[in-house]
Amino acid sequence: MTEKRKKQYRQLGLTIAYYRKLTGMTQMQLAEAINVSRTHLSNIEAPNMPTSVSLELLFDISDVLEIPISKLFEFRE
Repeated sequence: MTEKRKKQYRQLGLTIAYYRKLTGMTQMQLAEAINVSRTHLSNIEAPNMPTSVSLELLFDISDVLEIPISKLFEFRE
């Protein structure tokens, strides 16, 4: 995995965490809603663990958080 891609995965994870917290959900609540383990969600959100994520899972996350999927790719610097 290239450094550029690692950075993008980190940014994606941080963006997911941002919107999850904005809605007041815990990692456990979101993980249960999208049918993954809390550990897997934690790995996705962790900035030091670039973890790949499927497009289907991203759609599930955006549905549960009630945001357009495009918001997940609006990375903050």
